[in-house]
Amino acid sequence: MEPTPEQSPHHAYPDHWEADVVLRDGGTARIRPITTDDAERLVSFYEQVSDESKYYRFFAPYPRLSDRDVHRFTHHDYVDRVGLAVTIGGEFIGTVRYDRIDDTGRPASAPADEAEVAFLVQDAHQGRGVASALLEHIAAVARERGIRRFAAEVLPANNKMIKVFRDGGYTQRRSFEDGSVHLTLDLEPTEKSLAVQRGREQRAEARSVQRLLAPGSVAVIGTGRTPGGVGRTVLRNLLAAGYTGRTYAVNRAFDEGLATLDGVPAHRSLGEIDEQVDLAVIAVPAHRVPEAVADCGEHGVQGLVVLSAGYAERGAEGRELQRELVRQARSYGMRIIGPNAFGIINTAESVRLNASLAPESPARGRIGLFTQSGAIGIALLSGLHRRGAGLSSFISAGNRADVSGNDFLQYSFEDPDTDVALLYLESLGNPRKFTRLARRTAAVKPVVVVKGARHSGTNPPGHAVPVSRIPDTTVSALMRQAGVIRVDTVTEMVDAGLLLAGQPLPAGPRVAILGNSESLGLLTYDACLAEGLRPRPPIDLTTAASPQDFRDALAEALADGTCDAVIVTAIPWVGENGEAETGDGQVLAEALTKAVAGGSAKPVAVVHVEIGGLAEALAAASSTAAPRPRTVTPAAQPRAATTARATTAGTPAPQGAAPAAPAAPEAATTFEATTGPGATTGPEAATSHEAATSQEATPRPGRIPAYPAAERAVRALAEAVKYAQWRRQAAVPGKIPEFLDDTIDEAGAAARIEAQLATAPDPRGRPLSHDEARELLGHYGIDVRPTLPAPDPEAAVAAAARLGYPVALKTTAPHLRHRADLGGVRLDVADEEALRRAYGELTDLLGKPAELLPVVQAMAPRGVDTVVRASIDAAAGAILSFGLAGAPSELLGDTAHRLVPATDRDAAELIRSIRAAPVLFGWRGSAPVDTAALEELLLRLSRLVDDHPEVVSVALEPVVVAPQGLTVLGASVRLAPPPARSDVGPRRLPNY
Repeated sequence: MEPTPEQSPHHAYPDHWEADVVLRDGGTARIRPITTDDAERLVSFYEQVSDESKYYRFFAPYPRLSDRDVHRFTHHDYVDRVGLAVTIGGEFIGTVRYDRIDDTGRPASAPADEAEVAFLVQDAHQGRGVASALLEHIAAVARERGIRRFAAEVLPANNKMIKVFRDGGYTQRRSFEDGSVHLTLDLEPTEKSLAVQRGREQRAEARSVQRLLAPGSVAVIGTGRTPGGVGRTVLRNLLAAGYTGRTYAVNRAFDEGLATLDGVPAHRSLGEIDEQVDLAVIAVPAHRVPEAVADCGEHGVQGLVVLSAGYAERGAEGRELQRELVRQARSYGMRIIGPNAFGIINTAESVRLNASLAPESPARGRIGLFTQSGAIGIALLSGLHRRGAGLSSFISAGNRADVSGNDFLQYSFEDPDTDVALLYLESLGNPRKFTRLARRTAAVKPVVVVKGARHSGTNPPGHAVPVSRIPDTTVSALMRQAGVIRVDTVTEMVDAGLLLAGQPLPAGPRVAILGNSESLGLLTYDACLAEGLRPRPPIDLTTAASPQDFRDALAEALADGTCDAVIVTAIPWVGENGEAETGDGQVLAEALTKAVAGGSAKPVAVVHVEIGGLAEALAAASSTAAPRPRTVTPAAQPRAATTARATTAGTPAPQGAAPAAPAAPEAATTFEATTGPGATTGPEAATSHEAATSQEATPRPGRIPAYPAAERAVRALAEAVKYAQWRRQAAVPGKIPEFLDDTIDEAGAAARIEAQLATAPDPRGRPLSHDEARELLGHYGIDVRPTLPAPDPEAAVAAAARLGYPVALKTTAPHLRHRADLGGVRLDVADEEALRRAYGELTDLLGKPAELLPVVQAMAPRGVDTVVRASIDAAAGAILSFGLAGAPSELLGDTAHRLVPATDRDAAELIRSIRAAPVLFGWRGSAPVDTAALEELLLRLSRLVDDHPEVVSVALEPVVVAPQGLTVLGASVRLAPPPARSDVGPRRLPNY
């Protein structure tokens, strides 16, 4: 909304203060500055406020606003006088205003840094978190305008307003003066205020998704009059799933006399429906969607699922239509799934919602599934059904114009019916927020992600989000840091999801392997080694083993304290007539189930090959939900002769053994067991956020996953092992050592950065010289070994005399920097004669001194050359990187990454997670280097870029790490205005 000419000409309308927010109950509203055009809205709003609320606002009866009041409350200069309004459907539901004051409480201008603040919320909307949202936004506006404190006078009886101030998390002072409570709030954000803000954000966004997934009534807009078509299909699926709420069919083309369609009420518009409609599924052509959205908004619909296509996936024109769709829906307080969505599913018994194009609703289970692709959603639903897995919820978001994977994480975090969250993502609208939410969710339940469009460098059609420039390997490392289980394919995602939803977490990497095929056991053994697990020698039960032998062997393995997980391998066993038996899969399933029921809580997976009846027995368990207690019929006595079980296996297959032959495309399946989804044999967080730090979980009946190939089972188990280890470590978070504070000059660095940016003619910033970089890094205790320029041999000799022999002679030309392989570096130059000779060889080989820019530097103690970097990605945030200098990092990409700020644990893991890490720890008899000094350097650099976002890139190369200490030989630093961050500031919904 643009200001009129009556607004102050000195301060333009601050459109960046406009924001869409999610309120406490999950509805949305818009916050924006008040302008002179809002006079009628303000008067109408005030008329709907109760006399009591007016009294609390003005400390006296105040039935109506005078013309002078209206003028005052709608005319602002956006600096010393600011008013914000919360709107739904274009009408005010709440306002806040501040006026800058001096020490005596009189109106003032800068540099006065205090303001008086007052709120007013319509009674019908009190309790929705309107005032809390307004406080966040007006505080951010005030800080932007140089105001550091708010003062407020509140009547003692106005408990709601006092609570808003008290619960905001800001530092405050309170006194009682002249019959009112005087409050002063310091507006500088605190850890508490940030925690309060994020807690409110989590609850509000989770509630907004919950409203979509559990509506009391659904209207399908665009239901066809004849069978077929998208709308009619959704209506049919709703009815087939047994939806427990009220259902309506809506189509403006219905005949006036049509009362019902497929047994549900039929209407030409929502206005004809006498009851509240909570959710609308829109299945009309794109050009008719605005009309449908307006109809929904005018009649109080809470949320929309837009199946209609023709938006951002069609190009720029469609993208603008999509943005207008979101603006229109949010103006009415509605959230959107879609457009171009496949639909949503909620299998809860109290809901049974299938508002999607999926012809069959999945069984009830413990897995939540979010996908940005309808096609992938179809494949996942079908695959999970074939494997006997159930879902708690499903969202296919299409173009993801509003509700995103971040919202799904917020919902999954506190959904008691979800034990595992699976996400197929093609883009990340807010990567920083995603990693923050994923870390918190992963602390209580597994999060498994497949990232599509990894290598295209662009977003899929329809996804208008910032493009990250960091490599996919870096994205993967950052997800791992946040506890996300990152897999490459949807098959791997489902394999991991089945294991995590049905089995406890392993306490370690030790794996017992048992089965009736030595070869299949050895293939499993090799797969375990390849995935970093520690398998025990396979136990061969021989092909004559009966289901009872399997049961006994599994029970023994589960009771063995030297293993943390068990993989059972099974092929058809040999009967009395010497032929393979293929019809006793149910018997084997029951035998294994009984063994697990009586054993300790360890994860169990089954690898099976062509066992007749087994797949059917497994698929009969059609969900990963905790099954009801039932009596298991004793296994029938198999016809196969019972033989003694072998206690040892053959020698492991050699390292170069050929991989297993490709398995037939058979679906992995599940069957009942009594170990439970999310239970753990080691320390583990509980599954609710209230008990996020608890290390105990009560096992409940789960289902044993089965796989048609050893590699798939082992890979899923390996992911569970790594995730369990992350959970145990995350229970005790890392710290930033306090000793850093004593050796860091944050203020000095800030002053230097400000001065250096002030001299940069390019708004994109500038690189620092070697000396400037040394000085800046020195403020953070990072010492860079000095270099002296050597434009000619005489200058080189003088520099060496000053530094002391031995020295290094190196070029600093960009195309030769750090390229010792091209002859641009001469090390261990012992004296003047050697230095002159080296200088001549350098210039003869590579060019003139003016081109080479040679320098002289004192030699560092011998050690391992490493490289440490930090950079800021506009989408992902600040990233800390580490690797060995030269070929390992540049040629092989052996570099590790962590998000900033890094803790002591992050720094320790960073240097140990590269493949070449053994070089640092005494590989092949070499002396171990000072990794403690290296970890300290990483922490100092992390602190620098975290404290000063203007430091957009730093490269320390090489960093020579010796057995005692380290030496930074080269440093490059670039300063620039920091990129805008979408994860800080008051709560707001993104605008894609």
